[in-house]
Amino acid sequence: MEYVKGMDLSTLLELERLGAKYYDGGRERDVLDIMKDYGVNAVRLRIWNDPWGPAHESYGAGENDVPTTLAIAKRVSAKGFGVLLNFHYSDFWADPGKQFKPKAWEGMNAEELAQAVYDFTLDTMELFKKEGVNVAMVQVGNELSNGLLWPEGRLDVDGGVFEYDNIARFVSAGIRAVRKSDPALPVMIHLDNGGKNELYRRWFDNYVKRGEDFDIIGLSYYPFWHVTMDELIDNMNDMAKRFHKDLIVAEVSMGYTMEDYRSYEKLSDGERKGYATKPALVEKIEFPMTRQGQADFMKTLMERMETVDGGRARGFFWWEPAWIPMPGSGWATPASLAYIHDPGPCGNEWANQALFDYDGNVLPALGVIRDYKEKNQN
Repeated sequence: MEYVKGMDLSTLLELERLGAKYYDGGRERDVLDIMKDYGVNAVRLRIWNDPWGPAHESYGAGENDVPTTLAIAKRVSAKGFGVLLNFHYSDFWADPGKQFKPKAWEGMNAEELAQAVYDFTLDTMELFKKEGVNVAMVQVGNELSNGLLWPEGRLDVDGGVFEYDNIARFVSAGIRAVRKSDPALPVMIHLDNGGKNELYRRWFDNYVKRGEDFDIIGLSYYPFWHVTMDELIDNMNDMAKRFHKDLIVAEVSMGYTMEDYRSYEKLSDGERKGYATKPALVEKIEFPMTRQGQADFMKTLMERMETVDGGRARGFFWWEPAWIPMPGSGWATPASLAYIHDPGPCGNEWANQALFDYDGNVLPALGVIRDYKEKNQN
């Protein structure tokens, strides 16, 4: 597998619609052209089933239903990038804290849910194929550490809920649909907290006894939420030896500043997430939250991944590197908060994790990504 230097650009159309601009060396350029020139070869795009409220109110955060994601995928393909399709099997964010089933799937039993997963996956794959999208990889589910399609597919270790059979049933349905559409496509299964070895051993030990085969173990690694880089690499080594699968850090980011972006969002304090100004989140990070610290973090991560057993660490996807602060672009809306039962607020919580500064200028970490050459590359 070619070494992946990837980016998640799922909010691209929303940001452009709101007037986001990007600059390289002071010159305004299309963000995809910038990415291409900085060595990026793949783009990850999420798919939500129906990110709209009952009166078609937007859930925000990119509005990544099938038509929206297809439009981005076609642009990305035309620029020569490979596309990682990321199925959430939810109408909005799916992660360890929330795996809400799509509204249209409410009331289905486990067998019906598995069929719905299969049908939705296959229909989407066939549409993207028909439209000429360069699908290079498919992710079945997003951060599945606590399962998917709750409650039927829930995993809650502390609460004694272990729906491993249904988790495997649902994930396997998605994998079978991908294989039906294109047997050669690599399939990823993705968990969060990439340094938590107990989680990965337990989850994949249970899955491989029950589920369809797959190709790639995907990991999330956010140093401000997760454990140390040493623990991440140790876990990747263990996974490579234990399961003989390639590994990709499917989500990674690191902040470059603690400067607030209030003036860019133009929201009241009660409407803002404002993670950039919460020191408690960054006390344990091994690199400073500076432009150079972000670049050093990425260089070190790529170097450390080279040490993973058998050359199994095959790259990364930086999560939402272009999500600069724009009025009207946030992680949620009132309609989506109602769907996920979250009190909010709804602002941008990611701007200081991007690979562009608040004004859209390329940061040094992108240059590090461009210049890094994997030892096994020709």
